[in-house]
Amino acid sequence: MPSRDPHGDTGRPPDHVLDLFVAEGVLEPLPGGRGTTWRAGDLALSPGHDASEAWLAPVQARLAVRLDEQSPRSVRLVLPVPARDGNLVVDGWVATRFEPGTTPCLDLAALRATAHLLHAHLASAVPERPAALDARTDQWAVAERQAYDADAAVAAAATRPEPGLAGLVERLVAGLDDTDLGREHLVHADLAGNVLLDAAGTPFVIDLSPAWRSPLWAEAVCVLDAVLWLGAPRTALDDWSTGVERQAMLRAALFRVLSDVPCDVARYESLDLT
Repeated sequence: MPSRDPHGDTGRPPDHVLDLFVAEGVLEPLPGGRGTTWRAGDLALSPGHDASEAWLAPVQARLAVRLDEQSPRSVRLVLPVPARDGNLVVDGWVATRFEPGTTPCLDLAALRATAHLLHAHLASAVPERPAALDARTDQWAVAERQAYDADAAVAAAATRPEPGLAGLVERLVAGLDDTDLGREHLVHADLAGNVLLDAAGTPFVIDLSPAWRSPLWAEAVCVLDAVLWLGAPRTALDDWSTGVERQAMLRAALFRVLSDVPCDVARYESLDLT
């Protein structure tokens, strides 16, 4: 998957970030996610986060512990680690506990099963929409809102320099209707590439990207990303070509083409989503 660091910076964590998180050991880049995560000892550090996400860490920590206490484990969630000054985000960087012995999960069926399990747990863990979600101004939060506002999506695409992007967005928007995608609750908006398999083969979810949307939309994003970047077959999109699934996929595609900077328009065009 392409880098999705909002600053376009794939560099190492700054020294003051390492100091505040008490990160020790040799720095090494980690695969998966946005391609910008670094390991330092028993920590994994990721950029591109906003201080408004601080509400998520306690929720995530409690859920991670509860999932690890299950027997047998069906899904796991990475454990966030605060800095020594108590902050959870330091200049856009967050730290989580590094899990040794993991391998990337590339199987689409396993990714979709993980989505169903994780989203059921998140719905239970966060019963009401956190107001802090409205404070997010990163490119993914902005694109997510635009995916649910046709006029905003078209207007945003018109300002972008990528050839063909405006036309692609207009065609995606033309296929939208008012179909209800189902109950909205907290979901992981970037699952593909962020699911690992631990040493026992249990799905281990990293880099939780929060959104308050339908799980069907989040799953559509996952399927789209898997086809685009993880080698899943184009036929995986066939189940998303009609009905409520098509509406979820159209909004997933709008989210992705508007959040990818720059957007590889030809890659999306090749899928014939419109």
